[in-house]
Amino acid sequence: MNTTVLALFFGLFVAVAATQMLIPAKPATRRDLPGTAGMFGAGGVIGVLAGLVGAGGGFVSIPFMTWCGVRIHGAVATSAALGFPIALSGTLANMVFGSNAPGLPAYSLGFVYLPALAVIATASVIMAPLGARTAHRWPVQRLRRVFAFLLYALAIYMLWKGVALARQVG
Repeated sequence: MNTTVLALFFGLFVAVAATQMLIPAKPATRRDLPGTAGMFGAGGVIGVLAGLVGAGGGFVSIPFMTWCGVRIHGAVATSAALGFPIALSGTLANMVFGSNAPGLPAYSLGFVYLPALAVIATASVIMAPLGARTAHRWPVQRLRRVFAFLLYALAIYMLWKGVALARQVG
């Protein structure tokens, strides 16, 4: 897949999701989460996007669930639970697909750099309870704004990367 197109598409997609999070509260939706087939399809799209960009899927699953009428606190909590299986399957795939890649640094298992994995995972596990506690203390509107800000930062970064890649090629 063309990396430039992927980065630009992803950046625009995330910017749209961020904008949706900022739109003032609309009347309560009558939309529900889809049935099993719809959830499987949504999960497939979320998994593919998460795998493509090396993210946990929260950037798509939270806007999807809130669009379906799930309260933001429930969407954040569910996304946190989804993060582990998404990250595990993505990590294992990167280990397998990178197992014979040339030029990897020492202490790599496929494309996974183990020292970074150890430090970042440890810090994340230690700080996750603080994030969960904070999310449940904040009012819904503040939580939506903070999440939208993070999505915009991710979108700007991906668009910047896409433009930089396009300049290298052209």
